[in-house]
Parts: sequence; structure tokens; C-alpha cells
Amino acid sequence: MPSPCSCMSFNPETRRLSIGLDNGTISEFILSEDYNKMTPVRNYQAHQSRVTMILFVLELEWVLSTGQDKLFAWHCSESARRLGGYRTSAVASGLQFDVETRHVFIGDQSGQVTILTLEQDTCTLVTAFRGHTGGVTALCWDPVQRVLFSGSSDHSVIMWDIGGRKGTAIELQGHNDKVQALSYAQHTRQLISCGGDGGIVVWNMDVERQETPEWLDSDSCQKCDQPFFWNFKQMWDSKKIGLRQHHCRKCGKAVCGKCSSKRSSIPLMGFEFEVRVCDSCHEAITDEERAPTATFHDSKHNIVHVHFDATRGWLLTSGTDKVIKLWDMTPVVS
Repeated sequence: MPSPCSCMSFNPETRRLSIGLDNGTISEFILSEDYNKMTPVRNYQAHQSRVTMILFVLELEWVLSTGQDKLFAWHCSESARRLGGYRTSAVASGLQFDVETRHVFIGDQSGQVTILTLEQDTCTLVTAFRGHTGGVTALCWDPVQRVLFSGSSDHSVIMWDIGGRKGTAIELQGHNDKVQALSYAQHTRQLISCGGDGGIVVWNMDVERQETPEWLDSDSCQKCDQPFFWNFKQMWDSKKIGLRQHHCRKCGKAVCGKCSSKRSSIPLMGFEFEVRVCDSCHEAITDEERAPTATFHDSKHNIVHVHFDATRGWLLTSGTDKVIKLWDMTPVVS
């Protein structure tokens, strides 16, 4: 290759291999039936710098790509002609496409997810939303339920209900390091997330999940009315020392440490680990509500790439330790 390779996309039906390069070019090859020969087909002058992601859309004969130049572009795979482009606010780090609606989903390093509608040579901005406090590291689209999953360096996964048109966003907290990759098993409605902590988490998405509440603002504890440390007037009037503010993860109220001394998992809200809750919410949470909705597995390596074969139930992970592992997921994804 004329430049170091940065990403690739393979289509088994056409045996088409698209390889992104550091110099911004996408090189396309057709593999022979026995996979022993690569025939060069064409090159796309797609970007000004490193290609970060490629998607080949067979139904439309399009090649979608993103690059370090903050450009999303799509080309005709038959003529190699550029059809259009869109400049993102930050370098893209996640790319998914819905054939039916021609929506493209672009996650970037600022934590934003942008949705565009693509036509043959134009694109329209549908919306852009932000829910992560860190950059988006992975995207996964379920075309049946019409939900988008985004993983982030903030250790969380968010499920965005695109099809419901209600703006519902469900947080999933199950990693202790950044989420590196996402895969979805449509037939069982299970999400597989893998992280830098080596964790493989299998989420049951076939349950009625709840949105996490917005955190409320207050100058004093919403349980005992003790002033927080910036509320000088109430501190002076009541002759009390100001307290540090916390938030209950279940109701969102601003509370002091004394009124939120308990911890609990809230799996239906995505909190598989124990989090801070106020004392009244802790009493209200039932054992059924604490029942886990995810299973946790240790891959024993820092995962950077994942591929899930739904037909066989096999998961392939590759890590920073230069090891590729193949997992039989049928005991947990079934």
C-alpha cells in the first residue's frame, strides 16, 4: 500500500474490501472466491488526512467514510465519484447507517451525535444531540427497534430511542473504563459492550427501562433543608455550617451526605453498580427492582475491537496485548 492502513470494511456478499489509508485515500479490492488473491478495483480520493471509518452500503452502492479532517463523505462505489460531504464539529469516532430512511449517524470526539439524511448528492441535517460527558467511541444501530446505542470515554452507554420520536435516552452504567466497542444481537435484543477495563457486558434490552432523572438545582438539601456551603445567607440566619451537595440517582433531588448515606443498584435505570440514593428512595426500591439486567464477563485484556457473529453466537475481541480471542457467547446470548 502507498500509505499506512488506518481502517477497513469488508462485504462478504460481494467480497469487496475497502481500506482507508493515512493519506486520505480509500483503496478498494475484490477478493477471489478462495480468498487467495486481491484484485485492485479503484481508489477514492476521500479525505485530506487519515481515514478513520468506512461503511459500504450495498443496497445503494455507496461508500461512506469519515476522516481526521472532520469531513464525512459519501462516494458512488461504481464510478468512485464523490456524491457529497458534511463537515463535523469534531473528529468523527462512530459511524452507522440506516438503509430504509437513509439516515447516517455520526458520533464525534466532542461527545455529540449528528443525524443526517442522505440523498443522491445532498444531505440534510436532521438533528444533533449530546448526552455524554466524554467523546463518543462507538455507535451501534438497531434497524428493527429503531434505537441507536452510543458508547463513550465517560464509561457509559446511552440508548437513544430514535423511532419513538419522544427523545428518550436511557443510560447504561456497567464499565469502569471507556467503552471501546458495541455489538447488538437483534434476535435476542441483547447489547454487548466491551471496555478498556477488559469487561464484556451483555445487556438485556428486552425489559422496560427507565430514564435517569435530571439533577435538580437547590441552595439547600431538599430533604432536611440544611444549607449547602455556597448559601451564605441561610448559613448565617440558621447559624449552621454549609454542607456539600449530592444528588440522588433515582429521584434527582439535591441532597446532603447525611440524607443520602445509602447505596443501591438500580438496573432498570442502567445502574448495575451501586450508586448514591437518598434514604427515602433506598427504602422504596424493591428487591425486584435490584435484580440485575446484565451479565459481566472478564476478557482479561484491554479490548479495542469487537466483531459479533450472530449466526454462530461467536464474539471476536482484539486487544492492546496483541491477542485476538474468540468467545462462544451462546450460554449468555440466547
